[in-house]
Amino acid sequence: MITIKSEREIKLMHEAGKLLAACHKELRTRIKPGISTMEIDQFVEKFLLKHGATPEQKGFKGYEYATCASINDEICHGFPRNEALKDGDIVTIDCVVNLNGALADSAWTYTVGKVSKKAHDLLKITKEALYIGIEQAVIGNRTGDIGFAIQDFVEGNDYSVVRDFTGHGIGRTIHEEPQIFHFGSKGRGMRLKEGMVITIEPMVNIGTWYSSLDNNGWTARTLDGTLSAQYEHTIAITKDGPLILTSQDD
Repeated sequence: MITIKSEREIKLMHEAGKLLAACHKELRTRIKPGISTMEIDQFVEKFLLKHGATPEQKGFKGYEYATCASINDEICHGFPRNEALKDGDIVTIDCVVNLNGALADSAWTYTVGKVSKKAHDLLKITKEALYIGIEQAVIGNRTGDIGFAIQDFVEGNDYSVVRDFTGHGIGRTIHEEPQIFHFGSKGRGMRLKEGMVITIEPMVNIGTWYSSLDNNGWTARTLDGTLSAQYEHTIAITKDGPLILTSQDD
């Protein structure tokens, strides 16, 4: 079900988004060779609790962690673990914050030490794709306009867009309607209305867009073993254009 949020609800979600953005800013300085994704997960949970919030995905459908931590060829929903990250790795940290009942969702891909040009370029294109999609998140456009813009840009740069996982509405629960595909056709899909809040979260691969699922039933990875990156923001549709609730810009 799609829920239209009031100005007050969007303001509360924005506060949750600001806290999540602050957490990601802290991770910028902490993610380096030698740290484990389990240590990152523990830091995130402590950070949120210290600021009166909780990680919403912990316990969601049985998920046990405060974050998803996806390394290198893992597309999404990677489990935090004790193995240390290595120089040259990339890692996506995805978290949903619950602050006084208001939710915000954001994922960010980080470099670990010095990465290859191939990895650097993947991250650059993926982040650009996110903001190109956000530009389409305006009243009167359709969800397909977002997907088309992202797919056109990504494939025009010889990368692929993951099809098996999507953005989504968010509000009182993590996943609401509508689904936000990162591929598609202009003028197709649900029309965007003022007060909708959605996530846009393109997952971009160097190789094929096809994925496989690990035996844990959660972690998706690229079928051909190539690198994958993801950037995600929570967006409110407003009369003044898209409002990024999880912006890391001061």
